[in-house]
Amino acid sequence: MNTAIIFDCEFLCLEGSQRRFWCAAHDPDPVIAQIGAVKLGLEGDYPLLDTFMAYIQPIDRYGKRYSIDPFFTKLTGITGEKIETEGICLETALADVDIFSGGARFWSWGKDELNMVAISCYVAGVQPSIPAHRFDNAVKLLLSAGMPVEDLAKTASNKLADYYGVQHPPLQGHDALDDALSVSYTLQHLLKTGALRPDEFV
Repeated sequence: MNTAIIFDCEFLCLEGSQRRFWCAAHDPDPVIAQIGAVKLGLEGDYPLLDTFMAYIQPIDRYGKRYSIDPFFTKLTGITGEKIETEGICLETALADVDIFSGGARFWSWGKDELNMVAISCYVAGVQPSIPAHRFDNAVKLLLSAGMPVEDLAKTASNKLADYYGVQHPPLQGHDALDDALSVSYTLQHLLKTGALRPDEFV
């Protein structure tokens, strides 16, 4: 079955990091701590075939483990204990999500691959294992489906399914898997209604 991978990442921040573009002296590098992904079928009734989630042990540019700031925990629900007990190294996480993809293209709400691969790999000093051409921006799919540009600019990934009135189980914002599910439910809805075509994911 033809598939697309919808993914999302949570990357380290302190309160105000986004507003400062992670440029304050005390801001962490925006390396990832969680990857969530959904395998969306592009045939039949466009099923959500499988999900993937991994916590990553975030490493700074000196090879030391980042501590998890309370603000980040409040935002995402990710605790230092969870990273300690369930976190895996970046190389393993990227290899696992690549295996999960089965070679399909990755789509995110924006360009999460810049944090997942470019920044995280650069900071950790590891060779990126998934090339840039494997990634694309799901925003262009919503543009193609007719979502107004002004609405795209103000709608976060975790609010996208609600924007379209898509019924779904409860989702937690700023959880990588749940945010990926919000985008996936939306794309599934747009495929079923004919607003999107499967060949637009190729």
